Order: sequence, then C-alpha cells, then structure tokens
Amino acid sequence: MFDKSFITDAISRSAENETDRRRFLRSAGMAGLGVLGAGYLVASDDAEAEALGGPSDFAILNFALNLEYLEAEFYARALTGEGLPDALTTGRLARGGVTGGRQVDFATPAIRDYAREITADELAHVKFLRTALGRLAVARPEIDLEASFTAAAMAAGLIGPGETFDPYANENNFLLAAYIFEDVGVTAYKGAAPLIRNKTFLEAAAGILAVEAYHASNIRTTLFARELAVPSVAISDARDSLDGPDDLDQGIVMDGAANIVPTDANGLAFSRSAEQVLNIVYLTPQRATSGGFFPNGVNGRLNTSGDFA
Repeated sequence: MFDKSFITDAISRSAENETDRRRFLRSAGMAGLGVLGAGYLVASDDAEAEALGGPSDFAILNFALNLEYLEAEFYARALTGEGLPDALTTGRLARGGVTGGRQVDFATPAIRDYAREITADELAHVKFLRTALGRLAVARPEIDLEASFTAAAMAAGLIGPGETFDPYANENNFLLAAYIFEDVGVTAYKGAAPLIRNKTFLEAAAGILAVEAYHASNIRTTLFARELAVPSVAISDARDSLDGPDDLDQGIVMDGAANIVPTDANGLAFSRSAEQVLNIVYLTPQRATSGGFFPNGVNGRLNTSGDFA
C-alpha cells in the first residue's frame, strides 16, 4: 500500500485550491489512507473527467494495468514457465485466464539476465498500479499468448499461411515477440501523459514510461546485434498498418544505419492514443472491443480501438 506521505502528497499536489484540498482529505479519510483510489474517485470521478474533455485518471491507470498484465504474463512465462500469482489478477470486472506461454530455453546468459530483469520490472508495475488503484483496480482480462503471436507474425509477413509463430521456441523468437510489446508500451504512456491530471500519478506514469523505454532500447539493441533488422522492420510496418495513417513506427534500422531510438524530427518519442494502442493489441485497423492478445477485450472504460480501415 502507499504510505501516508505519498497519499498526502498526491492530495496536496492534485488540488487546485483549498476547497479541493479539503474535499480530497475528507474523501481519503472516509476511504482509509490505505486505499487512495476510492478517495480520489470522489474528487475526480468519471463524470467530472468527461466534463473536462477526457477520461479520468483511474480509467487511464486501469488501461495501463491491462497492458502491464499482458507484458508481465508474457515475460514471467518466458522466464519461469509460470504466470502471475492469483493474488495479482483479481479486481473489478471479469477475470480471464491466459492461453499459451512456456519457459524459454535461453542459450545466452545475457539474454536470460535481460529477461529476468524485465520480468521483475513488469511484475513491480502490476503491483504498483494495483496499489494505486486500490479497490478500483480491474482484474486481469483474458489474454492470448499463442494464436495472437501467429496472427501478428503472419500480418508482418514473418510466416506464411498454415505456419505458426512460437515466441517461446528460441531466443530470437522471444526477442521479436518482446519487440512487439515494448515499443507500443512507450508510445502508450507518452500518449497518456497529457491526459493525467493528478501530478503525483503523472510522475509515477513518467517513471514507468522511462522503464519501458529502457526495456525497448535493450530489446532493440539486442535485435540489432543479432542481425534481426529485417523482421524488426516487418513488425514495425505491421504495427503502422493498424494504428492509422500517420507513420508512428520505426524499425531498428533506417537508411541502412542503426535506429535504436525511434524519434521524430525533433528527437522526441512518438505518442499513441489508447484507441491506437488497442488497434495494435487487438490486431485490427477497425473499431473493435476485443481481439488479438485480448480475446474478450481489456477491462475498464478505455476498451475500444479506433477505426482506421
């Protein structure tokens, strides 16, 4: 749980005036300092957020939690053969199971170490977001780590009809599968940043974004060193075909040179909206509420992809 200093800081920095601050304090007192979520919801609920022209902070954090469930399940199963403990998958709305996933036979000690560190970070992200959301945290949705990867690989042209792509078969497949997630995670947190009103939550989200960027750089660098530029560009192009007309994706090489850090002309990382992120994880350029890695959709208010077909 958050300690009192974290919660007091969130209350003080979020309130625009003394009236708001007192309202935060009363709400936190009613809910108990162990659960910031219920108190903050009274001060900034979904209706108020929509009146201000955007989703509530808790809708955004729950959206992020869905993505963290996906990443944590993928990495944990690759490292240990086991997924998240049941205690970290409960919450609001329906809890789903996980299809696919098994331990990777890592032949390279360094790549095993990378997997171990990233798994620990993703597990910590799930714990952190669940704590921040308190009793408002959504449960883990249904996750597919099997057919979804085959569909993604086919869309990228890495395999042909009737073939399958197993992300756990070897190190290269594992790295390419991780590449699908990490770049999307960075752009998702970047896109969410302007929408978060609570400054303490914004700082926390920025911290997660930075970690995801470190992960993405690690995966991209390793792919480059292993001469996997061609499939990385194919995956990048496939993601770009799903999330709208703008060119928001870059492979690990551009113009024949290394491109470890994908940026725009100003040296800035790209942003994706929640809808664009869902287009990628649902594996569709159309408006949808489920598909791909989330066969029954994500849990929470932000659950519909964009229509870019």
